[in-house]
Amino acid sequence: MSALRRMLAILREGTATARSQPVASVVTIIMIAGMCATVLLTTGRTVGAEQAVLGTIDSTGTRAVVVRAESGAGLNSSVLERLANVDGIAWAGAFGGALDVRNAAILDGPPVPVRLAYGDDIQALTGALPLSDVSALASELALEQLGMPDETGGVVSSSGADYAIAGRITVPDYLAFLEPLVVVPQQQESGAAPADVSVLVVIAERPDLVAPIAAAVRSVLAVDDPSKVTIATSESLAELRLLVQGQLGSFGRNLVLVVFALTAVLAAAILYGLVMLRRKDFGRRRALGASQGLIVGLLLAQVAVLSSIGATIGSVAAALGLQLSGDPLPGLNFFLAVAILAIVTGLIAALIPALAAARRDPLKELRVP
Repeated sequence: MSALRRMLAILREGTATARSQPVASVVTIIMIAGMCATVLLTTGRTVGAEQAVLGTIDSTGTRAVVVRAESGAGLNSSVLERLANVDGIAWAGAFGGALDVRNAAILDGPPVPVRLAYGDDIQALTGALPLSDVSALASELALEQLGMPDETGGVVSSSGADYAIAGRITVPDYLAFLEPLVVVPQQQESGAAPADVSVLVVIAERPDLVAPIAAAVRSVLAVDDPSKVTIATSESLAELRLLVQGQLGSFGRNLVLVVFALTAVLAAAILYGLVMLRRKDFGRRRALGASQGLIVGLLLAQVAVLSSIGATIGSVAAALGLQLSGDPLPGLNFFLAVAILAIVTGLIAALIPALAAARRDPLKELRVP
């Protein structure tokens, strides 16, 4: 508790000192605020653009591996059990062949394909599995085409197969090619014979894992006729994503280093000048018993308070500027990282002047010319 009280006392003294030197305090705040605003308006704009570009690329299914099997290929739902042992897979699901169905109340309505869906990961799309294997979930587009705005009703095929619509399913980007989508999740019991599937979708955890995941998927398909199976990957998109991320990220890092380095040099020079102007004040403190560590702590506390204010002002101003200009905003983590880095830069810049002030001879500083 005594150490905490000591730190709070130093912080209060540093704040009081900052108030007693309005010109020096304003200069420091403006300098730190300008550093934050410069980084956010340059590198921040780049990061925001990078996130927007990567989001666009990701929306096309950057991490998807799609396997299509023709009738008689021999691809069945047991492949999901084998894929469960493969690392690096974020999601996997298998779908049976499409069966055209119509609204049971509008038999002359437009047909919509329904597919049996296999895999525990299907629950991630639905939130909860239906209670029976004849309950279907439909996408918004499918419900619109079926004429079921209230998400209830039944569908029937020309062969007499019927399913009850139990709710809505949210279709992710990597399943958009199956739209309009109506799925009937199947809960296969242990020991039951695997069912034939025509589409297998596997999502890698990261874009750089697409190629190895595709190779692993190919090795565990165990189909009867490989010539009837096609595997489509987004490997080219994944490579493009890594290229864009690498180039924009490198540009942003280099710019941040240059801006912070220049600001640190300027801050050190200004703070050193301010310390020299206050050398007699520090000499009196040393003569009254203040240790070198206390002098350093007082200066760092003062700079920490001013840097925090400057970082907040600069971040808010940059955010408003980006918002008004219509540029994409970087994430909150980027704003926090820049603000913290600005404060740390200010403290590092103040360290050399603080050490210089603490090591000066109090008798020499107090000597009357």
